[in-house]
Amino acid sequence: MPQGICQHPAGHRAAARNRRALPRPYATEWQELDLDTAMDMVADRVLDARRKGWQDFDADRNTLRRTMGIASLGGATLDNEENYLIKKLFTALGALQIENQARI
Repeated sequence: MPQGICQHPAGHRAAARNRRALPRPYATEWQELDLDTAMDMVADRVLDARRKGWQDFDADRNTLRRTMGIASLGGATLDNEENYLIKKLFTALGALQIENQARI
């Protein structure tokens, strides 16, 4: 086990290389994508969900500026630095539902 402040990153390699994980719903084989294509697909879906769930004002015209279309649930294999960056990203996107397994 590597030494350091947080031992959770030790599980990253095993999680990333798990060939038994589902590649996608109902798929039987992995589909290889280049990184740029995969990142574009994720970005498009996040921005679409943000746009569809965006709320500027509530019924009383109070300012909200938030989205209910995206959320984040961090896992135990994330270290403190990763959790910090995830929190910053989702807050900047306007998400309210940002949780971590450690809090649940």
